[in-house]
This record gives sequence, C-alpha cells and structure tokens, in this order.
Amino acid sequence: MKLICPECKNEVDLSAYSDIAVDQVVECDVCGISLLVTAITGDIVETEIVDEGK
Repeated sequence: MKLICPECKNEVDLSAYSDIAVDQVVECDVCGISLLVTAITGDIVETEIVDEGK
C-alpha cells in the first residue's frame, strides 16, 4: 500500500501497520504528523491530518 504524507509529501512507511483500516491513525515517520485513514482504494491509502506533529 502507498501513502503520501499531505504535509511533507514523503512516502509514509506503512510496514509497522500490519492490518491498516479506515479510521486508524498512522504517523508520518518523516515529519511526525498524525494522519487518520479515511479511505483505502486499491493500493492507495487516503488520509486527513488530525495532529500537526513535531
């Protein structure tokens, strides 16, 4: 699956999340922002920002 951080535009490493699902919160390992998964379409994970991070 692929997730691009909407804040820093880097790809988020999802390997730490074995079974990602809608309404799950993930963290960008580059900028530290918290993202809420809003949709999963094929291999694309869509999110919205829930916490500004570092």
